[in-house]
Amino acid sequence: MSNSSQEEFRDLPVDVSITERDTVFAGRVWNVEHERFIYNEHVIARDYVDHTGAVAVLALDDSDRLLAIQQYRHPIRMREWEIPAGLLDIRGESALLAAQRELAEEVDLQADSWAVLTDYWTSPGGSNEFVRIYLARDLHNTPVPFERSEEEADMELRWVSLDEAHDAVLEGRVSNSIFQIAILQAHASRARGWDTLQPGDAPFVMRERRDRLGSGAPWQG
Repeated sequence: MSNSSQEEFRDLPVDVSITERDTVFAGRVWNVEHERFIYNEHVIARDYVDHTGAVAVLALDDSDRLLAIQQYRHPIRMREWEIPAGLLDIRGESALLAAQRELAEEVDLQADSWAVLTDYWTSPGGSNEFVRIYLARDLHNTPVPFERSEEEADMELRWVSLDEAHDAVLEGRVSNSIFQIAILQAHASRARGWDTLQPGDAPFVMRERRDRLGSGAPWQG
């Protein structure tokens, strides 16, 4: 075990040699990949979900209220409180444009102010899925409401204060990971005068790395 106490506390990319890669399951949205690679002078085999990545939007009004949506999620048989989100599954579409599209399609809102709240890997032990969460402000309605179907047809929308949502997270009343991370990050950032925000078009390093890995190229930080 190495001691890196003198180094900056941060995640570090690692370049490993991939000796074998096969798609063992091809799905509609994501695949399952099998890879063998060399690490610490050993050949290791791992299966993981190869994901498109996603964006999410914490839409905040002038009273520090966020728009939450309650939606049915079949794998867990629950209606979760979430924030608007969607896949990065349109080739060539920027993450910011995807977030703007999802905000309009899911809750009929547009925003004049966009900032990056945070980026994170959702489950790095078994997936390369990443999520970029945006903070959207200066909100206004879209000209025409979007028609919704399937699980989105009966979504409930509720404006909730950031403080109330923060309490719900800490008390374990809401369980969606994107919602939790967005609320905790926004609550902490607000306490610091929002000095942790990045521009809406900030470089998306996670997406670039995931794309590089998917092409078979080594991961270079």
